[in-house]
Amino acid sequence: MKVKKIYKYLMISFGALLLGSCTSTEVDAKFDENATERLSGRKKELNDLLLSSAEGWKAVYYTDSTQLGGWTHLFKFLPEGKVDMASDFTIGTDTDTKIYRSQYDMQMGSTVSLVFTTQNRIHLLSDAGNYPTGSLLAKGYLGDFQFYYYGQKNGDIIFRTNRNGHFLRFVKATAQDWTDLAKNKPMISSLNGDMFSPLFRLMETNDGTTTHQFEFDYNTSARFGTAYSLEPGSQEAYDLAFAFTSTGIVSKLPVTVKGQKLTNFIYDSATNNFVATGTNGVSATLKFTNAPPTVTDDYKLFLSGKGNPYKYFGYLPAFLSTAPTTSDYFKYLVARANAALPANQSIASIYLYFNTAANQTYISYNFNGGKAAINHVVKSSEDAVNKTIILTHDFWAGGLTGTPAYLKEIDDQFTNPKGLYVKKESFKIQYSNVIYTFASASSSFRISAYIIN
Repeated sequence: MKVKKIYKYLMISFGALLLGSCTSTEVDAKFDENATERLSGRKKELNDLLLSSAEGWKAVYYTDSTQLGGWTHLFKFLPEGKVDMASDFTIGTDTDTKIYRSQYDMQMGSTVSLVFTTQNRIHLLSDAGNYPTGSLLAKGYLGDFQFYYYGQKNGDIIFRTNRNGHFLRFVKATAQDWTDLAKNKPMISSLNGDMFSPLFRLMETNDGTTTHQFEFDYNTSARFGTAYSLEPGSQEAYDLAFAFTSTGIVSKLPVTVKGQKLTNFIYDSATNNFVATGTNGVSATLKFTNAPPTVTDDYKLFLSGKGNPYKYFGYLPAFLSTAPTTSDYFKYLVARANAALPANQSIASIYLYFNTAANQTYISYNFNGGKAAINHVVKSSEDAVNKTIILTHDFWAGGLTGTPAYLKEIDDQFTNPKGLYVKKESFKIQYSNVIYTFASASSSFRISAYIIN
């Protein structure tokens, strides 16, 4: 009897399973229908939102604030899937803030996503062939052009990026936002500098009583910088991920000074500095300087009258014009000199001789095209306080009575009254020869040369 009951219960259970299997398709279909309806509702909700702002939307897009800064984008969504877009993305030295029209769509998958379907400014951040650092080779700027709709908060639209799942917030734009976008350009240029800007950057913090200095290493393409303390034994350092505004720069990563988190650096046109101001005298300042953050005594090896050995150095353009320590301003002056020479002539190399057998120091300009070398004999002295070597005119060899006009701009930099900083480099280029760098204490003139002897 018990066996029969068990059999009966099994049959009932099996029948229930069959009934369930027969109706599961209908249940799933109903569920799918509800999911589709929900997604369609979300799609309409997002589209209505995008079209609802009279001046469109603004997003400061940080693709990865651990290594990249942010780029401001403005979007004006229009009927029939059109969108007008502008950004402050910089290619080379060009920051293009013009408005471009393209297409957008909303796609349904597991959720609703906004997709910019034709090329526009947002795609510059996802182009794998355009990358700001070596570590991002073939990865570009880690950007997206598809964004998953996540909801609304306080009138903003919240998305998650497809590539790395970061949140991205669209806030309602104003007419002023569209006008001010072009004002980001001079801020970008001021922080980036140009060939005439001082070569080095510093960050200074003030805690209300004491100033602390940091070497500031900044990648203009990545909009990302790192500040390292210059105080002996200090390990204090800051990463700064910048986005630009019409009045300065904002770092997503703060500089903390006496417990205050400083992020908003305002541009001071009088000093060309960017200053973030807290309370009670607390501040952080980004500035350019001609003096290297760390000054060496390497110049002392080349002073005359000190018993130093004979040494000479060669700047060879084929290998050293691309050295990171050879400045654009130096190359610009070389190009100007070459332009003033006959078409078949140009500067082939520049040599610096110190403490020769004749107890001379001189600069030797050598030429292509059969032109003879020109030597400028100088005297050397030091500025012991600022740690520079000062080269002062003695005479031009070969009977020249004055500086050749085409060499004047370059030669004036070698013999500037504030002198040259000298640094022995740790890197090598092409050859095993040690490289030294000579940098003007009064301009962005800087040349690297192999030590030959």
